[in-house]
Amino acid sequence: MDPIRLLLLGHGRMGQLVEELASQYDCEVAGWLDETNNTSGEGLAAGRWSGVDAAIDFSTAAALVENLPRLAALRINTVIGTTGWQAHEASLRHVVEQTGLGVVAAPNFSTGVVLLEALVEYAGRLFGAQPEPGAWVHELHHARKVDAPSGTALMLQKALVRGGFSRPIDMSSTRAGYIPGTHTVGFDAPSETVTLTHVARDRATFARGALQAARWLQGRRGWFTMRDVLGL
Repeated sequence: MDPIRLLLLGHGRMGQLVEELASQYDCEVAGWLDETNNTSGEGLAAGRWSGVDAAIDFSTAAALVENLPRLAALRINTVIGTTGWQAHEASLRHVVEQTGLGVVAAPNFSTGVVLLEALVEYAGRLFGAQPEPGAWVHELHHARKVDAPSGTALMLQKALVRGGFSRPIDMSSTRAGYIPGTHTVGFDAPSETVTLTHVARDRATFARGALQAARWLQGRRGWFTMRDVLGL
């Protein structure tokens, strides 16, 4: 079987990690675009990238909103690892629906985080059924991360509510140093505390998940998440 050929949108730390790990997932990078060679969308002009099987986007929210319709016009399925674009989700989903594109979008591509989300939803049901526990979500990231709370923290909050936790959920964020990402969901009762924590030791976990998603997306059409990729 031939390797899956990838186009990378964004060539910062995450894009470079995807490129470095691509061969481990039987993928190869056909090229990359960033603010230096795709300032007005010229990098996604018609006729380019005809041999590309999928794009992986770790750019910016503003760039994604501009680039996804162009990727759809080129019929290039896309893995969205960028965060902070949720205000535009309805319009992006419309593009995918109208063009028959395949997209995997997730605030976090770590397998551990996706499994944590499932655990948190279940915990929301268990702790929500008790009258006393309060709940919180706290996340830590590196100082350069712009959005706060993180997309993952918001995902975990939604999982709690979806599970049945109807009381207020305190949300807090820390931005310092070089932390790849730490997320904690906690429950506190009068005499005890329970916490669920995921710690990313390095950013490679996100690149690996994105590559796994790109392989899974082959031949699929529609809007998917990492829960779909992992069969949850």
